[in-house]
This record gives sequence, structure tokens and C-alpha cells, in this order.
Amino acid sequence: LASMDPRMRARPREAHASPSPAVAANAEGDAIEVLESTYVLPMAPEDQHWKTLFDQFDPENSGYISTERFRSLLNTHGSELDPHKLAVLLALADSNADGRICYQDFVNLMSNKRSNSFRRAILQGSRQRKSAALLEEPGLGVSQRLVRHVAFETLPREMDRKWYYDSYTGCPPPWFIIAVTIVEVAVFVYYGLLLDRWVLQVSHPLYLRNPLVYHPQLRAQAWRFLSYIFMHAGIEHLSLNVLLQLLVGVPLEMVHGALRIGFLYISGVLAGSLAVSVADMTAPVVGSSGGVYALVSAHLANIVMNWSGMKCHFKLLRMGAALLCMSAEFGRAVWLRFYPSVYPPCPNPSFVAHLGGVAVGVTLGVVVLRNYEQRLQEQSLWWIFILVYIVFVLFAVFWNIFAYSLLELRLPPFP
Repeated sequence: LASMDPRMRARPREAHASPSPAVAANAEGDAIEVLESTYVLPMAPEDQHWKTLFDQFDPENSGYISTERFRSLLNTHGSELDPHKLAVLLALADSNADGRICYQDFVNLMSNKRSNSFRRAILQGSRQRKSAALLEEPGLGVSQRLVRHVAFETLPREMDRKWYYDSYTGCPPPWFIIAVTIVEVAVFVYYGLLLDRWVLQVSHPLYLRNPLVYHPQLRAQAWRFLSYIFMHAGIEHLSLNVLLQLLVGVPLEMVHGALRIGFLYISGVLAGSLAVSVADMTAPVVGSSGGVYALVSAHLANIVMNWSGMKCHFKLLRMGAALLCMSAEFGRAVWLRFYPSVYPPCPNPSFVAHLGGVAVGVTLGVVVLRNYEQRLQEQSLWWIFILVYIVFVLFAVFWNIFAYSLLELRLPPFP
């Protein structure tokens, strides 16, 4: 605060922290919910330019400027703003009920930050622009159509979709899912050449002799609880996982970013191996199904919870196809688990990792995907599910340390 202009410090407190209403509508635009926000963004150096302009239009130091002055400022400095955002900012000037805009909303809006007022402007601007359907606007390039298609596939609210395809730059690209997929395919090809087997690699006598597979005898090597995703039982296992991973994971990462999707994916992977160590204690684990099922189940749950708002075509048919692929892959895993093992003392890989991934997807995943522009730490369900997840991880860790010896469980020998 000491670095701020003295006139700004003298302004009333509400000039900085007055709640600004955010209007969130469902995709049909009928139901409107009024929210209140007291979050204040700190002033960045680049905001000083907008503060100077605001002071020029607020000589009384009231902390507010009228919408008429705001429109005049936009018309003067519109060349400095993205044309798409300029349209919705002008819509805000027309729709602001009290006829004035406070300083913090002004800085957020002019800085293109995701303030509640900006989201309200997006909604109002979308209502005023009643032209052709967004996916059918003329003059769109291939990349623009792809971005809009991804928005319609993954986001349930019109205001979120518009914010996304107006601000998406493609940098960084969806690198996490693509990188994981490339490594999985490369490792599979390497072991396919090494073992000279591509179908049911897990039945090869040397398959489990690698540093990646989770094996209960080697659970002290903690990296195996994650590295097992790079090993697959065979090409049929890899193909289904890669198909679901790319079709669902890449669009989700384009919208929500590598940090959120990577966290969700890794959480599903870790929950899968820990679930096996608790519920199927003698079995090894291979495959990325824990992470894949976390992504897919979160996406499907998000579609079901926001059915009327999701605008993707053939929703029911595509959900059925996804569930069919998941069921086929899970059925294959169950069959393989009880298939006679090449090592009679050691069972085939477990299917319980799939269930751990689903559990993560319908809890943490739903919160991550529900509202992509809202900070996760502002959602109470996020903290509840994080706490539950941490408790489960701690329980599984102590289970792995003490339960095997207390139960006097005889583990199968490592091949």
C-alpha cells in the first residue's frame, strides 16, 4: 500500500474491495444467479497506466467513474485492447445497473483479468450479439474452429466458452498428455522388441524384470507406485488407454492447463497403485489406467452434472461409446487378473487401479473441471476432497509399512 498513489490510499475502502456482482447463467441463458466477490487483485506495474487514466476521469477521488466516462475512455483507448474483449466491455458499460464502475473493476477489466465484472461483461456481450451460431461464424480458420469445438466439448457454460476461445493462445500447447503418451508408446515398443512379443507381453517370463512395474515385493522402491504407468500388458491394453487418453485428455488440458490435468492424472495413478497395495496385496500393477480413468470419469461426471449446458453433439451416444471402451478395458483387466499366470506363485496384474482412478475422477476431478476459471482454493469441496485424498494416501503408506508383516502375508517371489 505504501507504494500506491496517496490519492488512492485516501479513497474509501469500498473503492478497492467493494463487492462486484457476477452474473452466471446456464447455457440456455434463462436462469441467472447473482454472486458476490470481495477478492481484490493486487496492483501490478502495468496497471499504473490504467490508474492514471482512472484518476483523470475521477477528479473527485470518489473511487468510481460513470459508465458514460467509461465508454468515452474505451472509445479513446480501444486500440490497446483485444477487439473481442472491447465488444463485451462496451456491453458492460450499457448494462451496469448503478451507472458507475468502481476502480478495482476498472483495473481488472482494462487489464483483461478474470474478474467477476469481466465475466458479467462476457455474458452480457454474448446476449447482445445475436448473430450466427458461434461455431458457424464466417471467416473462422481451422485452428479457431478447433478451439471453439474444444470449448463446446468441455465447458458447460456459455460465458466460460466465450472467455476461453477469446483468450486461448495455444501457448503452451497440451504438452503433458502428449509427452506421457509418447513415453508410454516408446517404452512399449522397446519392450516389444526386447521380448519379441506384442500381445499379452505380461505372459513373457522376463516381463516383470524391469525397474518400472509395481511389484509387492519391491514396494519399498517408491517410484514404482508411479512408474508402472509406462508398462502395459500388451498392445490391446496400450491401444485402449492411449485412445481414451488422447481423445479426452488433450482437450481437457487445452482448456484447464497442464497443471490441473497433470495433477488429476498423477493423483489417479497414485491412487490406483495404492488401492492395489491395500485391496489386492499380492498382485503387481501395470498400465496407465488409473490416470486415464481419472480423466475420463471426471469428464463424464461433469457432462452428467451439467447435461443441459453441454453443447457437444450426440452426448448420449458418445458417453455410451466412452463407457463401452472403459468397460471393455476393465473387463480385459479382470479377465487377465484371473488368467493362469506364467509365474504360478505370482498372480497377473491387478484391475483395482482402475477403480482407484474412477474414485479420484468423480471427487477431485469433478471439482477441477466444474468451473475452469475459478480458483480451486476458493471451493470448499476442493479442500474436503483433498483432505480425504491425503488421509487415504497416509493410510495406504502406513498399511504398506505395517500391514504386510502384521498379517503375516506371504508375498509371491520377484521373478
